[in-house]
Amino acid sequence: MSILMVLFTFLGGITLSAQSAINGTFSRRAGTIETTLLTFLTGTMFLAILILFLGNGNVFAILEVPKWQLSAVFLGVMFLLFIIAAVPKIGVIATNITVIIGQLVIGIVIDNFGWFNSLVIPLDMKRYFALLFMIIALYFIYKGNKRASEEISA
Repeated sequence: MSILMVLFTFLGGITLSAQSAINGTFSRRAGTIETTLLTFLTGTMFLAILILFLGNGNVFAILEVPKWQLSAVFLGVMFLLFIIAAVPKIGVIATNITVIIGQLVIGIVIDNFGWFNSLVIPLDMKRYFALLFMIIALYFIYKGNKRASEEISA
């Protein structure tokens, strides 16, 4: 099952990059906020159909969960809004590397302090260096993107 989850996660990364590129291009015509809204409306319709035919959970659990857990909805909207705004300006790969760095930073903080009832994993040198190397990768990718866009403009 773990191989299947790795494959699903890999495919999730592929779909995220494709979605970022498509939404970034679409936002030039429809607008950033409008593209975000259309993405979520379409996603809502798609998920409603999946729930209708494949769902076995409880949609009404939304009324029973602690209110702070509902913040995930807002965070998801903000994530997509930021991605749609960033891709046309800095490109897909720079956006995705920046997202990964953001995920690593908050993941390290969450792990270190055990927030949200997660497993406590203290910050160590391996994690610190992993984050440092990601930041270095972002620097080189961003510089390469900037150089390429300058060459195209010239």
